[in-house]
Amino acid sequence: MPHAVGAPLPPPQGHGNGPVGWSHQAQHPGHQGPPVPPAGPPAQPPAGHPGPPPAGPPVPPPATPPAHQGQSQGQAPGQGWSGPAPHHAPAPVSRETTGHIQLPPGRPVGLPAPPAEPGTGTATLAVLLIGPAGAGKTTVAKLWASRRRVPTAHVSLDDVREWVCTGFADPQAGWNDQSEAQYRLARRTCGFAARNFLANGISCILDDAVFPDRPVVGLGGWKRHVGPGLLPVVLLPGLEIVLERNAARSGNRRLSDEEVARIHGRMAGWYGSGLPIIDNSTYDVETTARVLDDILARSIASPPAW
Repeated sequence: MPHAVGAPLPPPQGHGNGPVGWSHQAQHPGHQGPPVPPAGPPAQPPAGHPGPPPAGPPVPPPATPPAHQGQSQGQAPGQGWSGPAPHHAPAPVSRETTGHIQLPPGRPVGLPAPPAEPGTGTATLAVLLIGPAGAGKTTVAKLWASRRRVPTAHVSLDDVREWVCTGFADPQAGWNDQSEAQYRLARRTCGFAARNFLANGISCILDDAVFPDRPVVGLGGWKRHVGPGLLPVVLLPGLEIVLERNAARSGNRRLSDEEVARIHGRMAGWYGSGLPIIDNSTYDVETTARVLDDILARSIASPPAW
């Protein structure tokens, strides 16, 4: 008899019922209970034995009612049985592996092995792309990461800083303890992310406006948070290009011309630092990404001192 509404209810918690003792047979509607062995021919008495007295007409055994008889609508099959359900061994537990993948912990990143082909090839490496606002760091880093033949992630410091939705300390409103604390927190978060990506075989490129003359936003923090294998590269186009690209921005990403010129002038301190510098004033994004890959390949073979 089909149930009127919904799925059958589970059996009540009691002796022989519940998730553990609920028999497999009681879970299937229409099951007729334990099989009754067919009646065989009567046993013959031994020779010379008078045998039992003749009996009257045979009395048929009581019919076993179907499992669904005596059940109301919505009652689970098997609840009408008067006796305990036959014992069955518990079904084996299915062991799912999805969601239980063990991830290696992030450790300080070391230098990758030199690639055996032009460019960075299939090397797993951590890159820090440095440059002023409007240099094209984010655009170049994202394109370089998307064109590699191996898994590569892109993490932008500005994006991580803007995860703070309430109480965001914008450095444009003045550099203070709050903006410095949020900047350092974002940098540490990016460092943890890079180390975890690298520990699990995924390269990572970060972009940040690192000043050569300010320890608070210098390279030392990146080396501590990521590791000595981090490869820094400076992207430094001319001032006119930076001003033009900054003018196309909106929101708090757009700076005043005076601020852009001041940042660009301070970035010139990277000349003579020993770090590789790309002047992408006349390069499009595709060309800049290729030049970046060539420089990184040389940095792997001969790491810069920083």
